[in-house]
Amino acid sequence: MLTVLGQAMPPTPPAIIDRIREIEARIRPHEHSLKVEMEHVLHAGMYARTCRLGAPMLITSVLIKIPTVLIVNGKCSIFAGQKWHQLEGYNVIAASAGRKQIYVTVEPTEITMTFPTTAKTLEEAEAQFTDEAARLLSRRSEAKETLVVTGQ
Repeated sequence: MLTVLGQAMPPTPPAIIDRIREIEARIRPHEHSLKVEMEHVLHAGMYARTCRLGAPMLITSVLIKIPTVLIVNGKCSIFAGQKWHQLEGYNVIAASAGRKQIYVTVEPTEITMTFPTTAKTLEEAEAQFTDEAARLLSRRSEAKETLVVTGQ
């Protein structure tokens, strides 16, 4: 199933970013209990970042500063822009720069973000898509991580 949310998932208005940050402050003390698997692939000038989430789970994204393609596979609700969207199955979504989302999984869900890059390391790729790399869930939790860098 392909879901299109208008032309692209919209940027998040500043007032809503502030509200999402309030939610983050409430859930941060519980991050250690999240069961998250992360997979990073740097290959052929592309970066793909996959987050595998169990259910039920609530997470928020960092502020994404570049346009990307977002692939969501599973069953979840996403707060994007100024409203909730229900996703089920396999969804490929054009996603605008300047966005911060909330994800609530109903069933196990995989979320992959991909974009073209000149990065040679994971740290360079993360700095390319956000100024909040230190706040990434993969850096703050017990996430199981896989990294593939092909050098191609």
